[in-house]
Amino acid sequence: MPSSVFALRRCLLVVRRPLLNQLLNKSTGLISNSGFARKKTILETGVIKVSVRTAKMPPVKENGIADLIDKYLQENKVVIFSKSFCPFCIRVKDLFKSINQEFTAVELDKRADGDNIQKELRSRTGLATVPSVFVAGNHVGGCDATHSAQRSGRLEALLNFRASQDQQEDGELDANYDYDLVVIGGGSGGLAASKEAALLGKKVAVCDYVKPTPIGTTWGLGGTCVNVGCIPKKLMHQSALIGKYLDDSHAFGWNTPDKVTHDWNKMVEKIQEHIKSLNWGYRVQLRDKKVDYINAYASFLDPHTLKTVDKRNKERIITARHVVIATGGRPRYPSIPGAKEYCITSDDIFSLPHSPGKTLCVGASYIALECAGFLKGLGLEVEVMVRSILLRGFDQQMAELIGKNMEEEGVKFSRGFVPIKVEKIEDGNPSEGKPPTLKVTSKHQESGEIREDMYNTVLFAIGRNACTDEIAADKAGIVLNPLNGKVIADEAERTNVKNIFAIGDVLDGKLELTPVAIQAGIQLSRRLYGGQVGLMDYINVPTTVFTPIEYGSVGFSEEAAIERFGADDIEIYHTSFTPLEYKLPKKGENVGYAKVICIKSLNERVVGLHYFGPNAGEVTQGFALGLKLNASKADLDNLVGIHPTTAEVLTTLRITKASGQDVLQKGC
Repeated sequence: MPSSVFALRRCLLVVRRPLLNQLLNKSTGLISNSGFARKKTILETGVIKVSVRTAKMPPVKENGIADLIDKYLQENKVVIFSKSFCPFCIRVKDLFKSINQEFTAVELDKRADGDNIQKELRSRTGLATVPSVFVAGNHVGGCDATHSAQRSGRLEALLNFRASQDQQEDGELDANYDYDLVVIGGGSGGLAASKEAALLGKKVAVCDYVKPTPIGTTWGLGGTCVNVGCIPKKLMHQSALIGKYLDDSHAFGWNTPDKVTHDWNKMVEKIQEHIKSLNWGYRVQLRDKKVDYINAYASFLDPHTLKTVDKRNKERIITARHVVIATGGRPRYPSIPGAKEYCITSDDIFSLPHSPGKTLCVGASYIALECAGFLKGLGLEVEVMVRSILLRGFDQQMAELIGKNMEEEGVKFSRGFVPIKVEKIEDGNPSEGKPPTLKVTSKHQESGEIREDMYNTVLFAIGRNACTDEIAADKAGIVLNPLNGKVIADEAERTNVKNIFAIGDVLDGKLELTPVAIQAGIQLSRRLYGGQVGLMDYINVPTTVFTPIEYGSVGFSEEAAIERFGADDIEIYHTSFTPLEYKLPKKGENVGYAKVICIKSLNERVVGLHYFGPNAGEVTQGFALGLKLNASKADLDNLVGIHPTTAEVLTTLRITKASGQDVLQKGC
């Protein structure tokens, strides 16, 4: 790309989104600026001194508030928009003092334009209250969010975030590289980025290599979603639903046998056939778009140089102008005896060559609950061992509805227990369909009770680790979150190293969802090579948990909405409902539930939508557009529902939680 075109593209980025350059090479010292009156408080901690500045600028007209905020963020490493009397603001300031970090406090109660600043901050971040903390241009959040970032390591990583000089890339445009772009990772996001860059005329390579699981499971091109995630999960979920439809069929007049059986091996065979067709399809797509597929493990030698090692241990050195890290994550194992020796994860379950038999799912994540749900639906005995709450980070009312329904379906929940040892009692004969026998010793975290139970399969779903530990990120100078190994990047997915980007599950603080990675990858390539300026919007991304009764959501959970906007400014409309298809087989009344979360002061704008019922993904996908377009409760009320569907309940919500009225439905 000619340097003039590159310069124009970069200028467009800055004009469209001034925050893009906030993370690039900002000084940590005090900045000379006549607009700041420097009021310094010195906190003595050994030989270290902490400088605290209270920002004082003349009041700004409302149409200049956004520029004022940008100016604060661009010129200061840490900015706390605060009110001098607020105890939560004081707590945040004390936190930064305790780690000897200089910050600038903008005291809104002492400024004539304070209300306008807070209004703009709310529009920009969704946070209605103070403090509102920014570090290196990234919005960290309020008091609780900032303390959480400190505990998780994200705050430290953001404070250490540095980017190369702007002129670094300009000087490198004339360098000769093997590729314009190398993507590390052949998952959904990496493939999307590589194909889009190739369509824009760039020379591209994708490096992808799958390390086998402890029991030897491996797979082809396409990443987690295609091979060991979304695709096989949805197919096994569908298989379980079909079993339920067979149970219901008598009520609809079908003379189906009273007893039907499920063939695990047949299901796995068909699913794996489909996955292999997808693997081949991706390879064909890369070939057709002239993207080099390098089936080898890539690691950095420097910001522009990678070493690849294939399964025959053959090494190759390649160079690239830009590098995208799209390595995703892999399931985590606990550090207990027998975990890796005898247990499996979601990386193994979808190609397991025999029925799992009696299964223990350890964890409360959506992966744990989805696996437990479809295994139970396939007729197996299933137990879920939960350390604390279900679906951390999701709306907790909805999470408990899922747990209650799964228990009613026959899934056993052991709450408060954690496994401390796994032993193999019998080998079994998997080739003949007989799984092994495992003994799990577990301990209750509060009572100390010790249990010993027998299972055929133990599946761990206790979280995922970012795949960055072996890519030699340090040799390229890339900043990682020290606690989770994830890549720190700005709103343009750019790391602290100017030519290196990251997308997908490997990104710190972003959603771990396949469509998010795909969208981010496409938009990144268009910014780099197509002259576009659009950024990935990580707000209002819909998702669905495929439990026996599905749960779809978009926007804020109830807990997050209260934290962000304040309980007094929230109105929640909700209802229970009975899907029509549940009526004939008498599968229960009012098993479904829906709610929308609205902000009173924003004309009841809908900021959260939650649906628990059949076909949740299909329902939520459609309503998500409304939230993206800032729909209000009145917009939902004015929408004509399709009858008879479950989705139509979202157009007829009249009862608020605050009213305390009964939401049980008795009509059609």
